[in-house]
Amino acid sequence: MTDSRAHIEALNARAPDFIKLLGGKIIELDLGAQEAVFAFTVPLDFCHSGNVVQGGFVTAMLDAAMSHALFATDETISNVASLDITTQFISACLGNHPLRATGRVKKSTFRTAFLEAEIRDQSGELIATAQSVAKLSRHPS
Repeated sequence: MTDSRAHIEALNARAPDFIKLLGGKIIELDLGAQEAVFAFTVPLDFCHSGNVVQGGFVTAMLDAAMSHALFATDETISNVASLDITTQFISACLGNHPLRATGRVKKSTFRTAFLEAEIRDQSGELIATAQSVAKLSRHPS
């Protein structure tokens, strides 16, 4: 697909249920930079202490942004399996507030990818970052 809007719609249409549960959808793709941007608004059901998003869900949002940066820019990839994810929690991630998760491909080979992501709140404050090493599976040729 050359039209990024159509590509975004196709990726959102087949998004896993957990992305939808976390109020997520892809809003931007930069194919040249190998970058995917998600908008998330996490329901309070996924929070503790009132409105703080549980850390596993923060990591899931970061992971989704990273993996979709790969899926969006390389259609030969059939699966992305995380071998390692490191998440840094910098500020409280609040539920029921708009969030922006940006995932990037730092380097990708035939079987391995090195990825990074960040989440920012609506004011642009950095909430969390992540780095990942992933094993790639490819569609049969």
